[in-house]
Amino acid sequence: MFDLSEKIALITGAASGIGAAIAETYCRAGAFVYVTDIDEDKGRKVVASLTGAGGKCEFLRLDVSSRQECEKVAAEVLQRSGRLDILVNNAGIGAVGNILATTEVELERQWAVNVKGPFNMSRAFLPSMLARKCGVIINMASIGGVVGVRDRVAYCMTKFAVVGLTKSMALDHAHEGIRVNCICPGRVYTDFVEQRLKEYPDPERAFQEMSATQAVGRMGKPKEIAAAALYLASDEAEFVTGTTLMTDGGWSAGK
Repeated sequence: MFDLSEKIALITGAASGIGAAIAETYCRAGAFVYVTDIDEDKGRKVVASLTGAGGKCEFLRLDVSSRQECEKVAAEVLQRSGRLDILVNNAGIGAVGNILATTEVELERQWAVNVKGPFNMSRAFLPSMLARKCGVIINMASIGGVVGVRDRVAYCMTKFAVVGLTKSMALDHAHEGIRVNCICPGRVYTDFVEQRLKEYPDPERAFQEMSATQAVGRMGKPKEIAAAALYLASDEAEFVTGTTLMTDGGWSAGK
């Protein structure tokens, strides 16, 4: 089960955290993986580690906020591999702040990466998927795309938009062989979260509070989110589209 042999996948934001974990999981499942990220050094280190373990993958530098770069990468992938079976729109950024503490510049930057990124990449690859009547798109949303989170106003705005994008695309293309789903993690301990913790006056207290938000009493692990991404990419999920898969440690259970 969950075999991705002969599949071609591309993951954005795959140089660290959840993206890197998905790349590793897909490689182990037999897929050829394009690891993409704006951080070239870290991205190449991920590829070196995966290929050293027998994985089939390649790094491509990509800034998902740039439509031109997304189109260039899509053209390169399609030229090299002939197709893309699985697109994982994982790249994302965030910042702490309520509406009064969030500047327009900060909002626009988060919108450019978190929303325009999946939009740009989906537009770049969807035509080739439609031509084959086959393709899987997985968007990385968040618990913050389903319920409100304190001091995350811009982040929540963008992640609610990702959920809406997912559902709309799923409906639009369900009869054309395309499945579109999103994953909504709770708090997952990654470099991203570690950096966010440093923005708090008391990082240790913030860590404890973030851990307690999940009903299970801890943050998630990147590999646990990667497991959800493996399921959604696999043929076992052929009847699943338009869903928001909650991988939140029970955070949303009482909402």
